[in-house]
Amino acid sequence: MSTQTIALGIGLVSQLLFSSRIVLQWIQSERAKRVLVPTLFWQISLVSSFLMIVYGILRHDPVILAAQLISYAIYIRNLQLLGEWRKLNPWSRAAAYVFPVAMLGWFVNGNQHFSLRSMLDNQIPQGVLLLGAVGQAIFLLRFVYQWIYSERKGESSLPLSFWVISFVGSVLILVYAALRRDAVLLIGNMFGTVVYARNIVLLRREQRRQGQARAVA
Repeated sequence: MSTQTIALGIGLVSQLLFSSRIVLQWIQSERAKRVLVPTLFWQISLVSSFLMIVYGILRHDPVILAAQLISYAIYIRNLQLLGEWRKLNPWSRAAAYVFPVAMLGWFVNGNQHFSLRSMLDNQIPQGVLLLGAVGQAIFLLRFVYQWIYSERKGESSLPLSFWVISFVGSVLILVYAALRRDAVLLIGNMFGTVVYARNIVLLRREQRRQGQARAVA
């Protein structure tokens, strides 16, 4: 089995998990008629992000790898803000810290399947790489913004701006995925883009209802 086949399998599993968290969040939000983010959303995100770190390494894609390393840390922080991180088994918490570091160490050291040198020698056109970097930067900005917003509130929360930034970043990543012919990114972001747009609609409706209620009061 080739490295690219293994990478494709890992990437598809990761995107399936990413999509499942969005479906979970979407269903709960539709039922409540407002945007909700369950704890399981962050737990699934953490596992999916680790798989995407491995995928980025196997694909020698610096855009994916850098974005997922930052996302991974933010997912852990959200679980900490929710008070769920300390509920995990100590071995699970230790593994969550050690596995990505070990994988990166292996990557830097290099082997016949993947290496840092191969990634640096990867001939991705500069324009395509810049587009992907901008898309991922915007996509990551949503979690940096969400992180700061949640820290200020003292609880994990996803405001309207989070979903707007998510939508813009997702569209750019879709273009990057099409240019790179990356089936994993295409599959993962097509569905997500629809959900982000739907969450924007739900939040705007919720804000209008709250505004009307305050006006009546």
